[in-house]
Amino acid sequence: MTDKALASDPSGQAAGGVTALPAWFPPWAQKLAELYFSGTTSMFVLGGNTFDYVRLSDGDAPRFGALAEFVAEQLFGRWDLVLHYDLARGLRCMAGKSDERLKEMVALANRKVGDLTAVAKDPTTVLALLDRFVLKNVMAEDKDRLSVAIIIDHASYVVPAGDRQSLNTSTHLVTLLNWASSPYVKRHNLAFMLIDARLSDVSERLTANPHIATIDVALPGEADRLAFLKTLLGARDVTQFSDFTAAQIAKLTAGISLTDLDTLLKSSIEAKRRLDANRFRDLKKRLIERQAQDLLEFIEPKWTLDMVVGHEAAKKRLQDDAQLIKKGALESAPMGYLLSGPVGTGKSFLAQCAAGSIGMPCVMLKNFRSKYVGETEGNLERVLGVLRSMGPVMVMVDEADAMLGDRQSSGDSGVNSRIFGMIAAQMGDTRYRGKIVWVLMTARPDLLPIDIKRQGRAEVHIPLFYPVDEAEIRKFFVIVAKKLDAQLNEEDVPPIPQKGNLSGADIEGMVSRAWRAALLAGQDHITREILTEVVQGFMPSTQSLERELQELAAMIECTDREFLTPHALTRMEALGGREKLQERLTAIKRVLEAA
Repeated sequence: MTDKALASDPSGQAAGGVTALPAWFPPWAQKLAELYFSGTTSMFVLGGNTFDYVRLSDGDAPRFGALAEFVAEQLFGRWDLVLHYDLARGLRCMAGKSDERLKEMVALANRKVGDLTAVAKDPTTVLALLDRFVLKNVMAEDKDRLSVAIIIDHASYVVPAGDRQSLNTSTHLVTLLNWASSPYVKRHNLAFMLIDARLSDVSERLTANPHIATIDVALPGEADRLAFLKTLLGARDVTQFSDFTAAQIAKLTAGISLTDLDTLLKSSIEAKRRLDANRFRDLKKRLIERQAQDLLEFIEPKWTLDMVVGHEAAKKRLQDDAQLIKKGALESAPMGYLLSGPVGTGKSFLAQCAAGSIGMPCVMLKNFRSKYVGETEGNLERVLGVLRSMGPVMVMVDEADAMLGDRQSSGDSGVNSRIFGMIAAQMGDTRYRGKIVWVLMTARPDLLPIDIKRQGRAEVHIPLFYPVDEAEIRKFFVIVAKKLDAQLNEEDVPPIPQKGNLSGADIEGMVSRAWRAALLAGQDHITREILTEVVQGFMPSTQSLERELQELAAMIECTDREFLTPHALTRMEALGGREKLQERLTAIKRVLEAA
Protein backbone atom coordinates (compact mmCIF):
# COMPACT_ATOMS: atom_id res chain seq x y z
CA MET A 1 0.00 0.00 0.00
CA THR A 2 1.28 3.47 -0.91
CA ASP A 3 2.21 5.69 2.04
CA LYS A 4 -0.40 8.30 2.64
CA ALA A 5 0.62 11.96 2.49
CA LEU A 6 -1.77 14.81 3.05
CA ALA A 7 -0.58 18.09 4.53
CA SER A 8 1.52 20.69 2.78
CA ASP A 9 3.84 21.18 5.75
CA PRO A 10 7.03 19.17 5.13
CA SER A 11 8.31 19.76 8.64
CA GLY A 12 7.82 16.24 9.94
CA GLN A 13 6.66 12.73 9.35
CA ALA A 14 4.32 10.76 11.55
CA ALA A 15 4.53 6.99 11.96
CA GLY A 16 4.09 5.05 8.74
CA GLY A 17 5.35 7.84 6.49
CA VAL A 18 2.34 10.06 7.13
CA THR A 19 3.00 13.78 7.00
CA ALA A 20 2.49 15.51 10.38
CA LEU A 21 -0.08 18.30 10.45
CA PRO A 22 0.70 21.83 11.65
CA ALA A 23 -0.62 22.54 15.14
CA TRP A 24 -2.69 25.51 13.93
CA PHE A 25 -4.85 23.36 11.63
CA PRO A 26 -8.55 23.47 12.64
CA PRO A 27 -9.99 20.45 14.51
CA TRP A 28 -12.08 19.33 11.52
CA ALA A 29 -8.92 19.10 9.38
CA GLN A 30 -7.20 17.06 12.09
CA LYS A 31 -10.16 14.67 12.15
CA LEU A 32 -10.17 14.40 8.36
CA ALA A 33 -6.46 13.60 8.35
CA GLU A 34 -6.84 10.86 10.95
CA LEU A 35 -9.54 9.16 8.88
CA TYR A 36 -7.61 9.51 5.65
CA PHE A 37 -4.35 8.28 7.15
CA SER A 38 -6.14 5.17 8.44
CA GLY A 39 -6.65 4.07 4.83
CA THR A 40 -10.36 3.43 5.39
CA THR A 41 -11.80 6.67 4.01
CA SER A 42 -11.11 8.59 0.83
CA MET A 43 -14.31 10.62 0.50
CA PHE A 44 -15.42 13.36 2.88
CA VAL A 45 -18.51 15.56 3.07
CA LEU A 46 -17.79 18.89 4.76
CA GLY A 47 -20.76 20.86 6.10
CA GLY A 48 -21.55 23.64 8.56
CA ASN A 49 -19.51 26.84 8.55
CA THR A 50 -18.26 26.37 4.98
CA PHE A 51 -18.80 29.93 3.73
CA ASP A 52 -16.53 31.48 6.35
CA TYR A 53 -12.91 32.57 6.09
CA VAL A 54 -10.35 29.88 6.96
CA ARG A 55 -6.77 30.43 8.10
CA LEU A 56 -4.44 29.59 5.19
CA SER A 57 -1.08 30.12 6.90
CA ASP A 58 0.56 30.62 10.27
CA GLY A 59 2.84 33.34 11.60
CA ASP A 60 2.45 36.92 12.81
CA ALA A 61 0.26 37.91 9.85
CA PRO A 62 -1.58 34.76 8.71
CA ARG A 63 -3.60 34.78 5.50
CA PHE A 64 -7.29 33.91 5.38
CA GLY A 65 -9.36 32.66 2.48
CA ALA A 66 -12.12 30.30 1.35
CA LEU A 67 -12.49 26.73 2.60
CA ALA A 68 -11.74 25.27 -0.85
CA GLU A 69 -8.47 27.25 -0.90
CA PHE A 70 -7.44 25.73 2.43
CA VAL A 71 -8.20 22.24 1.16
CA ALA A 72 -6.21 22.82 -2.04
CA GLU A 73 -3.28 24.71 -0.55
CA GLN A 74 -2.85 23.12 2.87
CA LEU A 75 -4.41 19.66 2.94
CA PHE A 76 -3.31 18.80 -0.61
CA GLY A 77 -0.52 21.32 -1.07
CA ARG A 78 2.03 18.62 -2.02
CA TRP A 79 -0.22 16.63 -4.35
CA ASP A 80 0.21 16.48 -8.10
CA LEU A 81 -3.26 17.58 -9.06
CA VAL A 82 -6.14 19.32 -7.25
CA LEU A 83 -9.33 19.67 -9.30
CA HIS A 84 -12.19 21.89 -8.19
CA TYR A 85 -15.73 21.73 -9.54
CA ASP A 86 -18.95 23.66 -9.10
CA LEU A 87 -21.88 24.26 -11.41
CA ALA A 88 -21.02 27.88 -12.14
CA ARG A 89 -17.28 27.65 -12.87
CA GLY A 90 -17.06 24.09 -14.08
CA LEU A 91 -13.93 21.96 -13.68
CA ARG A 92 -10.65 23.77 -13.02
CA CYS A 93 -7.31 23.36 -11.30
CA MET A 94 -6.83 24.86 -7.84
CA ALA A 95 -3.32 25.42 -6.50
CA GLY A 96 -3.68 28.07 -3.80
CA LYS A 97 -1.36 31.11 -3.87
CA SER A 98 1.37 29.56 -6.06
CA ASP A 99 1.10 30.67 -9.69
CA GLU A 100 3.94 28.31 -10.64
CA ARG A 101 2.14 25.32 -9.15
CA LEU A 102 -1.05 26.31 -10.97
CA LYS A 103 0.75 26.39 -14.32
CA GLU A 104 2.21 22.95 -13.67
CA MET A 105 -1.22 21.60 -12.69
CA VAL A 106 -2.92 22.99 -15.79
CA ALA A 107 -0.28 21.42 -18.03
CA LEU A 108 -0.59 18.12 -16.18
CA ALA A 109 -4.41 18.19 -16.31
CA ASN A 110 -4.35 18.88 -20.06
CA ARG A 111 -2.18 15.78 -20.58
CA LYS A 112 -3.94 13.43 -18.20
CA VAL A 113 -7.57 14.63 -18.11
CA GLY A 114 -8.07 16.79 -21.18
CA ASP A 115 -8.53 20.46 -21.95
CA LEU A 116 -10.54 21.61 -18.90
CA THR A 117 -11.66 24.82 -20.64
CA ALA A 118 -13.44 22.73 -23.28
CA VAL A 119 -15.36 20.58 -20.77
CA ALA A 120 -19.06 21.38 -20.36
CA LYS A 121 -20.06 22.62 -16.89
CA ASP A 122 -22.93 20.19 -16.29
CA PRO A 123 -22.20 17.61 -13.56
CA THR A 124 -23.08 14.59 -15.69
CA THR A 125 -20.37 15.41 -18.23
CA VAL A 126 -17.80 16.37 -15.58
CA LEU A 127 -18.33 13.30 -13.39
CA ALA A 128 -18.18 10.97 -16.40
CA LEU A 129 -14.86 12.56 -17.42
CA LEU A 130 -13.49 12.31 -13.87
CA ASP A 131 -14.64 8.70 -13.56
CA ARG A 132 -12.60 7.73 -16.62
CA PHE A 133 -9.61 9.65 -15.27
CA VAL A 134 -9.85 8.03 -11.80
CA LEU A 135 -10.00 4.56 -13.38
CA LYS A 136 -6.97 5.27 -15.59
CA ASN A 137 -5.02 6.65 -12.64
CA VAL A 138 -5.78 3.63 -10.45
CA MET A 139 -4.72 1.27 -13.26
CA ALA A 140 -1.50 3.18 -14.04
CA GLU A 141 1.99 2.00 -13.16
CA ASP A 142 3.33 3.33 -9.84
CA LYS A 143 5.74 5.71 -11.58
CA ASP A 144 2.91 7.19 -13.68
CA ARG A 145 0.23 7.34 -10.98
CA LEU A 146 -0.73 10.81 -9.73
CA SER A 147 -1.81 11.98 -6.30
CA VAL A 148 -5.19 13.60 -7.00
CA ALA A 149 -7.75 15.48 -4.93
CA ILE A 150 -11.17 16.31 -6.34
CA ILE A 151 -13.21 19.05 -4.63
CA ILE A 152 -16.92 19.40 -5.41
CA ASP A 153 -18.32 22.66 -4.05
CA HIS A 154 -22.04 23.22 -3.39
CA ALA A 155 -22.46 19.46 -3.49
CA SER A 156 -26.22 19.53 -2.85
CA TYR A 157 -26.72 20.73 -6.45
CA VAL A 158 -24.90 17.65 -7.72
CA VAL A 159 -26.33 15.02 -5.35
CA PRO A 160 -29.40 16.60 -3.70
CA ALA A 161 -31.37 15.03 -0.87
CA GLY A 162 -34.57 13.16 -1.65
CA ASP A 163 -35.59 9.72 -2.81
CA ARG A 164 -37.09 10.62 -6.17
CA GLN A 165 -34.18 11.53 -8.43
CA SER A 166 -33.72 11.90 -12.16
CA LEU A 167 -31.57 9.40 -14.02
CA ASN A 168 -28.70 11.92 -14.25
CA THR A 169 -28.79 12.69 -10.51
CA SER A 170 -28.89 8.98 -9.68
CA THR A 171 -25.87 8.49 -11.95
CA HIS A 172 -23.97 11.24 -10.08
CA LEU A 173 -24.74 9.52 -6.79
CA VAL A 174 -23.68 6.07 -7.96
CA THR A 175 -20.44 7.46 -9.41
CA LEU A 176 -19.50 9.04 -6.08
CA LEU A 177 -20.49 5.91 -4.13
CA ASN A 178 -18.33 3.81 -6.43
CA TRP A 179 -15.33 6.03 -5.78
CA ALA A 180 -15.94 6.03 -2.02
CA SER A 181 -16.23 2.24 -1.70
CA SER A 182 -13.43 1.26 -4.11
CA PRO A 183 -10.53 -0.48 -2.30
CA TYR A 184 -8.27 0.45 -5.22
CA VAL A 185 -9.00 4.15 -4.73
CA LYS A 186 -8.34 3.89 -0.97
CA ARG A 187 -5.00 2.21 -1.65
CA HIS A 188 -3.52 5.28 -3.37
CA ASN A 189 -3.38 9.04 -2.88
CA LEU A 190 -6.84 9.80 -4.20
CA ALA A 191 -9.24 11.91 -2.16
CA PHE A 192 -12.64 13.46 -2.73
CA MET A 193 -14.10 16.45 -0.88
CA LEU A 194 -17.76 17.39 -1.12
CA ILE A 195 -18.53 20.78 0.42
CA ASP A 196 -21.98 22.13 1.31
CA ALA A 197 -23.16 24.38 4.15
CA ARG A 198 -26.33 22.34 4.69
CA LEU A 199 -25.61 18.66 5.10
CA SER A 200 -29.34 17.98 5.20
CA ASP A 201 -29.54 19.12 1.55
CA VAL A 202 -27.00 16.50 0.44
CA SER A 203 -28.23 13.00 -0.39
CA GLU A 204 -28.50 10.89 2.74
CA ARG A 205 -27.23 7.92 0.76
CA LEU A 206 -23.89 9.75 0.74
CA THR A 207 -23.82 11.30 4.21
CA ALA A 208 -24.92 8.04 5.87
CA ASN A 209 -22.67 5.73 3.85
CA PRO A 210 -20.10 3.86 5.97
CA HIS A 211 -17.35 4.50 3.38
CA ILE A 212 -17.87 8.27 3.58
CA ALA A 213 -16.97 10.57 6.49
CA THR A 214 -19.31 13.47 7.19
CA ILE A 215 -17.46 16.23 9.04
CA ASP A 216 -18.87 19.39 10.59
CA VAL A 217 -16.83 22.53 9.99
CA ALA A 218 -17.37 24.38 13.26
CA LEU A 219 -17.37 28.11 13.83
CA PRO A 220 -13.87 29.45 14.59
CA GLY A 221 -12.31 29.07 18.02
CA GLU A 222 -10.80 31.84 20.11
CA ALA A 223 -7.27 31.37 18.72
CA ASP A 224 -8.47 31.70 15.11
CA ARG A 225 -10.59 34.73 15.98
CA LEU A 226 -7.60 36.42 17.60
CA ALA A 227 -5.33 35.62 14.64
CA PHE A 228 -7.95 37.00 12.27
CA LEU A 229 -8.32 40.19 14.34
CA LYS A 230 -4.57 40.78 14.30
CA THR A 231 -4.48 40.36 10.52
CA LEU A 232 -7.50 42.63 10.12
CA LEU A 233 -6.11 45.36 12.37
CA GLY A 234 -2.58 45.34 10.99
CA ALA A 235 -0.76 48.32 12.47
CA ARG A 236 -3.99 49.99 13.63
CA ASP A 237 -4.34 50.56 17.38
CA VAL A 238 -7.57 48.84 18.46
CA THR A 239 -8.01 51.26 21.39
CA GLN A 240 -8.60 54.08 18.88
CA PHE A 241 -12.11 52.77 18.18
CA SER A 242 -12.80 50.14 20.85
CA ASP A 243 -13.07 49.86 24.63
CA PHE A 244 -11.87 46.26 24.27
CA THR A 245 -8.48 44.84 23.39
CA ALA A 246 -8.13 42.40 20.50
CA ALA A 247 -7.79 39.52 22.97
CA GLN A 248 -10.98 40.57 24.77
CA ILE A 249 -12.91 40.84 21.50
CA ALA A 250 -11.69 37.39 20.48
CA LYS A 251 -12.83 35.93 23.80
CA LEU A 252 -16.23 37.64 23.77
CA THR A 253 -17.18 36.76 20.19
CA ALA A 254 -17.74 33.02 20.67
CA GLY A 255 -20.43 31.86 18.24
CA ILE A 256 -19.56 34.46 15.60
CA SER A 257 -17.98 33.62 12.24
CA LEU A 258 -14.88 35.40 10.96
CA THR A 259 -17.02 36.96 8.24
CA ASP A 260 -19.29 38.50 10.89
CA LEU A 261 -16.29 39.46 13.01
CA ASP A 262 -15.03 41.37 9.99
CA THR A 263 -18.40 43.14 9.83
CA LEU A 264 -18.36 43.91 13.56
CA LEU A 265 -14.99 45.65 13.41
CA LYS A 266 -15.33 47.41 10.08
CA SER A 267 -18.79 48.77 10.94
CA SER A 268 -17.25 50.51 13.94
CA ILE A 269 -14.19 51.76 12.05
CA GLU A 270 -16.02 52.99 8.95
CA ALA A 271 -18.99 54.48 10.83
CA LYS A 272 -16.61 56.08 13.36
CA ARG A 273 -18.77 54.72 16.20
CA ARG A 274 -16.82 53.55 19.22
CA LEU A 275 -17.16 49.89 20.10
CA ASP A 276 -18.24 50.28 23.72
CA ALA A 277 -20.04 47.72 25.89
CA ASN A 278 -23.56 48.68 24.71
CA ARG A 279 -22.70 48.73 21.02
CA PHE A 280 -20.70 45.51 21.30
CA ARG A 281 -23.64 43.77 23.01
CA ASP A 282 -26.10 44.96 20.35
CA LEU A 283 -23.82 43.98 17.48
CA LYS A 284 -23.05 40.56 18.96
CA LYS A 285 -26.75 39.90 19.54
CA ARG A 286 -27.59 40.79 15.95
CA LEU A 287 -24.70 38.81 14.47
CA ILE A 288 -25.42 35.65 16.47
CA GLU A 289 -29.09 35.80 15.53
CA ARG A 290 -28.09 36.25 11.90
CA GLN A 291 -25.57 33.40 12.18
CA ALA A 292 -28.44 31.20 13.37
CA GLN A 293 -30.68 32.64 10.62
CA ASP A 294 -33.00 34.21 13.24
CA LEU A 295 -33.80 30.79 14.70
CA LEU A 296 -32.26 31.83 18.03
CA GLU A 297 -33.26 34.86 20.06
CA PHE A 298 -30.32 36.24 22.03
CA ILE A 299 -31.39 37.23 25.53
CA GLU A 300 -29.27 39.35 27.88
CA PRO A 301 -30.30 38.29 31.41
CA LYS A 302 -31.21 41.42 33.39
CA TRP A 303 -31.81 39.71 36.71
CA THR A 304 -30.29 37.11 39.00
CA LEU A 305 -31.93 34.52 41.23
CA ASP A 306 -32.12 37.14 43.99
CA MET A 307 -35.12 38.53 42.08
CA VAL A 308 -37.07 35.26 42.40
CA VAL A 309 -39.69 35.04 45.16
CA GLY A 310 -40.38 31.61 46.64
CA HIS A 311 -39.17 28.36 45.05
CA GLU A 312 -36.42 28.34 47.68
CA ALA A 313 -35.19 24.77 47.03
CA ALA A 314 -35.12 25.38 43.27
CA LYS A 315 -33.20 28.63 43.76
CA LYS A 316 -30.70 26.92 46.05
CA ARG A 317 -30.06 24.16 43.49
CA LEU A 318 -29.66 26.66 40.64
CA GLN A 319 -27.38 28.92 42.70
CA ASP A 320 -25.18 25.96 43.67
CA ASP A 321 -24.94 24.86 40.04
CA ALA A 322 -24.08 28.45 39.03
CA GLN A 323 -21.17 28.42 41.48
CA LEU A 324 -19.90 25.11 40.11
CA ILE A 325 -19.97 26.37 36.53
CA LYS A 326 -18.24 29.62 37.54
CA LYS A 327 -15.49 27.60 39.24
CA GLY A 328 -15.06 25.46 36.14
CA ALA A 329 -16.30 22.26 37.81
CA LEU A 330 -18.30 21.43 34.69
CA GLU A 331 -18.34 17.67 35.32
CA SER A 332 -20.60 18.34 38.34
CA ALA A 333 -23.05 20.56 36.44
CA PRO A 334 -26.29 19.10 35.04
CA MET A 335 -26.78 18.67 31.32
CA GLY A 336 -30.12 20.40 31.58
CA TYR A 337 -33.25 21.26 33.55
CA LEU A 338 -36.94 20.65 33.07
CA LEU A 339 -39.07 23.44 34.50
CA SER A 340 -42.72 22.44 34.69
CA GLY A 341 -45.85 23.71 36.31
CA PRO A 342 -49.10 25.51 35.47
CA VAL A 343 -49.02 28.40 33.02
CA GLY A 344 -47.89 31.67 34.55
CA THR A 345 -45.70 30.23 37.33
CA GLY A 346 -42.61 32.07 36.07
CA LYS A 347 -40.70 29.32 34.29
CA SER A 348 -39.11 31.68 31.75
CA PHE A 349 -38.30 34.26 34.42
CA LEU A 350 -36.62 31.66 36.62
CA ALA A 351 -34.52 30.41 33.69
CA GLN A 352 -33.37 33.92 32.78
CA CYS A 353 -32.51 34.66 36.41
CA ALA A 354 -30.48 31.44 36.56
CA ALA A 355 -28.56 32.51 33.43
CA GLY A 356 -27.94 35.90 35.06
CA SER A 357 -26.57 34.25 38.18
CA ILE A 358 -24.25 31.99 36.19
CA GLY A 359 -23.16 34.93 34.05
CA MET A 360 -23.58 33.11 30.75
CA PRO A 361 -25.38 34.28 27.61
CA CYS A 362 -28.90 33.00 27.16
CA VAL A 363 -30.73 32.16 23.92
CA MET A 364 -34.30 31.17 23.22
CA LEU A 365 -34.80 28.44 20.63
CA LYS A 366 -37.39 29.71 18.14
CA ASN A 367 -39.54 27.72 15.76
CA PHE A 368 -37.13 26.07 13.31
CA ARG A 369 -39.72 23.96 11.50
CA SER A 370 -40.41 24.61 7.83
CA LYS A 371 -42.93 23.37 5.31
CA TYR A 372 -40.17 22.74 2.74
CA VAL A 373 -38.57 19.30 2.44
CA GLY A 374 -35.22 19.09 4.22
CA GLU A 375 -35.26 22.68 5.49
CA THR A 376 -36.32 21.82 9.05
CA GLU A 377 -33.30 19.54 9.54
CA GLY A 378 -31.06 22.15 7.89
CA ASN A 379 -32.34 24.87 10.21
CA LEU A 380 -31.72 22.75 13.30
CA GLU A 381 -28.30 21.72 12.01
CA ARG A 382 -27.38 25.41 11.72
CA VAL A 383 -28.68 26.24 15.20
CA LEU A 384 -26.83 23.38 16.89
CA GLY A 385 -23.61 24.41 15.16
CA VAL A 386 -23.93 27.94 16.57
CA LEU A 387 -24.69 26.62 20.06
CA ARG A 388 -21.67 24.31 20.06
CA SER A 389 -19.44 27.26 19.18
CA MET A 390 -20.99 29.72 21.64
CA GLY A 391 -20.49 27.80 24.88
CA PRO A 392 -20.99 28.37 27.64
CA VAL A 393 -24.61 29.18 26.81
CA MET A 394 -28.02 28.51 28.31
CA VAL A 395 -30.62 27.36 25.79
CA MET A 396 -34.24 27.99 26.73
CA VAL A 397 -36.91 25.94 24.97
CA ASP A 398 -40.42 27.17 25.70
CA GLU A 399 -43.41 24.90 25.08
CA ALA A 400 -40.86 22.10 24.84
CA ASP A 401 -43.49 19.38 24.40
CA ALA A 402 -44.57 20.95 21.10
CA MET A 403 -41.15 22.20 19.97
CA LEU A 404 -39.00 19.08 20.30
CA GLY A 405 -41.31 16.43 18.83
CA ASP A 406 -40.77 12.71 19.41
CA ARG A 407 -39.70 9.52 17.67
CA GLN A 408 -43.05 9.11 15.88
CA SER A 409 -43.07 10.02 12.17
CA SER A 410 -46.86 10.37 11.85
CA GLY A 411 -46.94 11.00 8.10
CA ASP A 412 -44.25 13.70 7.99
CA SER A 413 -41.69 11.61 6.03
CA GLY A 414 -39.68 11.06 9.19
CA VAL A 415 -38.91 14.76 9.83
CA ASN A 416 -40.26 14.69 13.39
CA SER A 417 -38.22 11.67 14.40
CA ARG A 418 -35.06 13.00 12.74
CA ILE A 419 -35.13 16.37 14.50
CA PHE A 420 -35.94 14.62 17.77
CA GLY A 421 -32.91 12.42 17.27
CA MET A 422 -30.66 15.41 16.49
CA ILE A 423 -31.75 17.29 19.61
CA ALA A 424 -31.61 14.23 21.86
CA ALA A 425 -28.09 13.42 20.62
CA GLN A 426 -26.88 16.97 21.29
CA MET A 427 -28.51 17.15 24.72
CA GLY A 428 -26.85 13.88 25.72
CA ASP A 429 -23.37 14.79 24.41
CA THR A 430 -21.33 14.94 27.62
CA ARG A 431 -18.54 16.88 25.90
CA TYR A 432 -20.80 19.92 26.30
CA ARG A 433 -21.68 19.39 29.97
CA GLY A 434 -21.69 22.84 31.58
CA LYS A 435 -21.08 24.45 28.17
CA ILE A 436 -24.58 24.05 26.74
CA VAL A 437 -27.15 24.08 29.53
CA TRP A 438 -30.61 23.12 28.28
CA VAL A 439 -33.68 24.49 30.04
CA LEU A 440 -36.92 22.92 28.85
CA MET A 441 -40.10 24.67 29.92
CA THR A 442 -43.58 23.23 29.63
CA ALA A 443 -46.89 23.10 31.44
CA ARG A 444 -47.33 19.52 30.19
CA PRO A 445 -44.17 17.55 31.02
CA ASP A 446 -46.20 14.34 30.66
CA LEU A 447 -46.23 14.96 26.89
CA LEU A 448 -42.43 15.08 26.62
CA PRO A 449 -40.78 11.83 25.44
CA ILE A 450 -38.94 9.99 28.20
CA ASP A 451 -35.75 10.08 26.06
CA ILE A 452 -35.53 13.84 26.59
CA LYS A 453 -36.41 13.77 30.31
CA ARG A 454 -34.03 11.02 31.32
CA GLN A 455 -30.90 11.46 33.41
CA GLY A 456 -28.03 12.73 31.28
CA ARG A 457 -30.25 15.13 29.31
CA ALA A 458 -32.85 17.32 31.05
CA GLU A 459 -31.97 15.57 34.29
CA VAL A 460 -33.10 18.00 37.01
CA HIS A 461 -36.91 18.34 37.04
CA ILE A 462 -38.10 21.39 38.96
CA PRO A 463 -41.86 21.89 39.52
CA LEU A 464 -43.21 25.40 40.02
CA PHE A 465 -46.53 26.23 41.69
CA TYR A 466 -48.74 29.24 42.35
CA PRO A 467 -47.83 31.11 45.55
CA VAL A 468 -50.15 30.44 48.52
CA ASP A 469 -48.34 32.10 51.43
CA GLU A 470 -49.54 35.64 52.20
CA ALA A 471 -46.03 37.02 52.90
CA GLU A 472 -44.67 35.39 49.74
CA ILE A 473 -47.43 36.91 47.65
CA ARG A 474 -46.70 40.39 49.05
CA LYS A 475 -43.02 40.05 48.14
CA PHE A 476 -44.08 38.79 44.73
CA PHE A 477 -45.98 42.02 44.08
CA VAL A 478 -42.94 44.13 45.04
CA ILE A 479 -40.49 42.11 42.89
CA VAL A 480 -42.82 42.23 39.87
CA ALA A 481 -43.10 46.01 40.27
CA LYS A 482 -39.31 46.24 40.27
CA LYS A 483 -39.20 44.12 37.14
CA LEU A 484 -41.60 46.60 35.47
CA ASP A 485 -39.51 49.59 36.68
CA ALA A 486 -42.37 50.63 38.94
CA GLN A 487 -42.14 51.53 42.63
CA LEU A 488 -44.26 49.65 45.15
CA ASN A 489 -43.73 49.40 48.89
CA GLU A 490 -44.55 46.08 50.55
CA GLU A 491 -46.78 47.74 53.13
CA ASP A 492 -48.92 49.13 50.28
CA VAL A 493 -49.90 45.63 49.10
CA PRO A 494 -53.48 45.01 50.33
CA PRO A 495 -54.93 41.63 51.40
CA ILE A 496 -55.31 39.38 48.35
CA PRO A 497 -58.70 37.61 48.31
CA GLN A 498 -57.68 35.43 45.32
CA LYS A 499 -54.56 33.98 47.02
CA GLY A 500 -53.83 30.40 46.06
CA ASN A 501 -55.50 30.99 42.73
CA LEU A 502 -53.10 33.57 41.27
CA SER A 503 -50.27 32.80 38.87
CA GLY A 504 -47.17 34.95 38.57
CA ALA A 505 -48.57 36.20 35.27
CA ASP A 506 -51.78 37.22 37.06
CA ILE A 507 -49.80 39.21 39.63
CA GLU A 508 -47.75 40.86 36.89
CA GLY A 509 -50.98 41.77 35.12
CA MET A 510 -52.38 43.41 38.25
CA VAL A 511 -49.19 45.34 38.96
CA SER A 512 -49.05 46.49 35.34
CA ARG A 513 -52.66 47.76 35.56
CA ALA A 514 -51.96 49.52 38.85
CA TRP A 515 -48.79 51.17 37.50
CA ARG A 516 -50.70 52.38 34.45
CA ALA A 517 -53.42 53.84 36.66
CA ALA A 518 -50.79 55.48 38.91
CA LEU A 519 -49.08 57.14 35.95
CA LEU A 520 -52.40 58.41 34.60
CA ALA A 521 -53.13 59.84 38.05
CA GLY A 522 -49.80 61.68 38.08
CA GLN A 523 -48.24 59.44 40.75
CA ASP A 524 -44.58 58.35 40.75
CA HIS A 525 -45.34 55.11 42.58
CA ILE A 526 -48.17 52.60 43.01
CA THR A 527 -50.36 53.64 45.93
CA ARG A 528 -52.24 51.24 48.19
CA GLU A 529 -55.58 52.71 47.08
CA ILE A 530 -54.88 52.18 43.38
CA LEU A 531 -53.61 48.62 43.90
CA THR A 532 -56.56 47.74 46.14
CA GLU A 533 -58.99 48.80 43.45
CA VAL A 534 -57.16 46.74 40.82
CA VAL A 535 -56.97 43.65 43.08
CA GLN A 536 -60.67 43.80 43.95
CA GLY A 537 -61.64 44.05 40.29
CA PHE A 538 -59.32 41.32 39.00
CA MET A 539 -60.91 38.00 37.98
CA PRO A 540 -58.41 35.11 37.62
CA SER A 541 -58.90 32.20 35.24
CA THR A 542 -61.50 29.62 36.25
CA GLN A 543 -60.04 26.70 34.24
CA SER A 544 -59.43 24.75 37.42
CA LEU A 545 -59.39 21.25 35.88
CA GLU A 546 -56.67 22.15 33.34
CA ARG A 547 -54.65 23.82 36.08
CA GLU A 548 -54.97 20.78 38.33
CA LEU A 549 -53.77 18.55 35.50
CA GLN A 550 -50.69 20.77 35.02
CA GLU A 551 -49.95 20.81 38.76
CA LEU A 552 -50.23 17.03 39.04
CA ALA A 553 -48.00 16.50 36.02
CA ALA A 554 -45.33 18.77 37.55
CA MET A 555 -45.50 16.92 40.89
CA ILE A 556 -45.18 13.52 39.21
CA GLU A 557 -42.17 14.62 37.10
CA CYS A 558 -40.29 16.13 40.07
CA THR A 559 -36.90 14.44 40.56
CA ASP A 560 -36.12 15.78 44.06
CA ARG A 561 -38.59 15.81 46.94
CA GLU A 562 -37.04 19.04 48.24
CA PHE A 563 -38.45 20.92 45.23
CA LEU A 564 -42.04 20.23 46.32
CA THR A 565 -43.62 22.99 48.41
CA PRO A 566 -45.29 22.12 51.75
CA HIS A 567 -48.65 22.68 50.07
CA ALA A 568 -47.74 20.26 47.22
CA LEU A 569 -46.44 17.63 49.67
CA THR A 570 -49.62 17.86 51.76
CA ARG A 571 -51.74 17.44 48.68
CA MET A 572 -49.71 14.46 47.43
CA GLU A 573 -50.05 12.72 50.78
CA ALA A 574 -53.78 13.49 50.91
CA LEU A 575 -54.27 11.83 47.52
CA GLY A 576 -52.27 8.76 48.58
CA GLY A 577 -48.81 9.24 47.06
CA ARG A 578 -47.39 9.45 43.52
CA GLU A 579 -49.26 6.40 42.22
CA LYS A 580 -52.59 7.97 43.16
CA LEU A 581 -51.43 11.24 41.58
CA GLN A 582 -50.92 9.34 38.33
CA GLU A 583 -54.40 7.83 38.56
CA ARG A 584 -55.91 11.26 39.17
CA LEU A 585 -53.94 12.69 36.24
CA THR A 586 -55.19 9.95 33.92
CA ALA A 587 -58.78 10.54 35.05
CA ILE A 588 -58.56 14.29 34.35
CA LYS A 589 -57.12 13.62 30.90
CA ARG A 590 -60.10 11.40 30.07
CA VAL A 591 -62.54 14.08 31.21
CA LEU A 592 -60.83 16.80 29.17
CA GLU A 593 -60.57 14.59 26.07
CA ALA A 594 -64.27 13.80 26.28
CA ALA A 595 -65.27 17.45 26.70
